[in-house]
Amino acid sequence: MDKKDQIILQQLDVIRSMTENNVRRMGSDFWGTPFESVGKTPAAPAGKDAEKNTPPTADAKPGDSVPDKDEELPPPEKIEDLLAELDSYIGLKVVKDEVHDLINMVQVYKLREQHGLPTTDMSLHMVFTGNPGTGKTMMARMMARIYRSLGILSKGQLVEVDRSGLVAGYVGQTALKTQKVIEKAMGGVLFIDEAYALNGRSENDFGQEAIDTILKAMEDHRDDLVVIVAGYTDLMDKFIHSNPGLESRFNRFLLFEDYTVDEMMGIFKMRCGKGYVLAPDAEPLVRDYIAEESADGSFGNGRGVRNIFEHILVAQNNRLAKMDSVTRDDLMTLTADDVLHARGKLDD
Repeated sequence: MDKKDQIILQQLDVIRSMTENNVRRMGSDFWGTPFESVGKTPAAPAGKDAEKNTPPTADAKPGDSVPDKDEELPPPEKIEDLLAELDSYIGLKVVKDEVHDLINMVQVYKLREQHGLPTTDMSLHMVFTGNPGTGKTMMARMMARIYRSLGILSKGQLVEVDRSGLVAGYVGQTALKTQKVIEKAMGGVLFIDEAYALNGRSENDFGQEAIDTILKAMEDHRDDLVVIVAGYTDLMDKFIHSNPGLESRFNRFLLFEDYTVDEMMGIFKMRCGKGYVLAPDAEPLVRDYIAEESADGSFGNGRGVRNIFEHILVAQNNRLAKMDSVTRDDLMTLTADDVLHARGKLDD
């Protein structure tokens, strides 16, 4: 191996290390990456499951993970700080307005309690509807942190689960499996993605057993457990109205609309973060790339933006690997050629 080959290999190692570190740091719920998931199938080796067992750091937020029993909880966050963070999220105007209304309702409820005035039952369980990648998991984590800040929840963690994490294959096993998930979620939010899949698929299906166990827990632990169910709008509407128990406990619906091209462009720039810089002549090309891809109904909103970002990184890495020397600016810059290569508009 000559000296030039050795230099190229060293550059590749540096590029690979920086790329992996930046992608890990940028993994967030904006693109559907949960911190705590149960029974979820990972989208990629470095995705959900790579993070779910990571212990919380010293500056971890209440919604980031499930604290150990002996671990001291961080103090609740200030509601003002949470509201500022909420308002900084891209898009989601209707959802933000609903959350603001909910916070006001809870605060007034608490004030009435303090003054000895009668209060009505307050349902904090929620239904999130919308297409994949529209920020539902991110908002579920935010709600866990908000409820902790308002004194509704004692821990404020988020536990994400789907049908596979709740339903077993034999009589009696589903209730035990679901109960374990509920115990993990106590003091926080249980987030059930694609909850409509719990509806019985056959006469021998045990999804109803999971639903019954969850409904009982919602009644028994109403003071320290919030359940949020999520999925496609039409399917979730049918799911909730298929069961009187679900109808009576879930009466707050939040619709997560698809992101516009401008909003997805903003998400892409957030993806760049501090580790990457988008060249000025590359920006309109990225916008066109997003607009073209998002015209397909299966694009996936924020998750689709993540995929586009990662495709452009691959193109950048391939370009840098061919260079005799690589500067810090080279490592940070995403060029127009990188975007065109990612789109298949340029040959290698």
